[in-house]
Amino acid sequence: QLQLVESGGGLVQPGGSLRLSCAASGFTLDNYTIGWFRQAPGKEREAVSCISTKGIHANYVDSMKGRFTISRDKAKNTVYLQMNSLKPEDTAVYYCAAASISLCVSLATLFPSWGQGTQVTVSS
Repeated sequence: QLQLVESGGGLVQPGGSLRLSCAASGFTLDNYTIGWFRQAPGKEREAVSCISTKGIHANYVDSMKGRFTISRDKAKNTVYLQMNSLKPEDTAVYYCAAASISLCVSLATLFPSWGQGTQVTVSS
């Protein structure tokens, strides 16, 4: 199983920014489609963003468009999720996941490899 490690979460005030990282060990992230998902307390896990092996991006929640940006750093074997203008409703545990597919999908069950998650709390 592929190993993914998220980092970069924390407590931030509304309107602030965070950059989440998804690092891989033992394999090359470029060969996988990477998705970011989040799960808030009492809610189902939802797809946030995705970047395919071809570098095509997808964002799945209208409220995130224009605020969240996904990117890859090949040299660091890391995928990032830049989150700006954060809102209290963005509070959740954020997970990255990898799938050996070439296109972005929002269905979590299609991603077999997951990180442990990183907590993002947006509060004043």
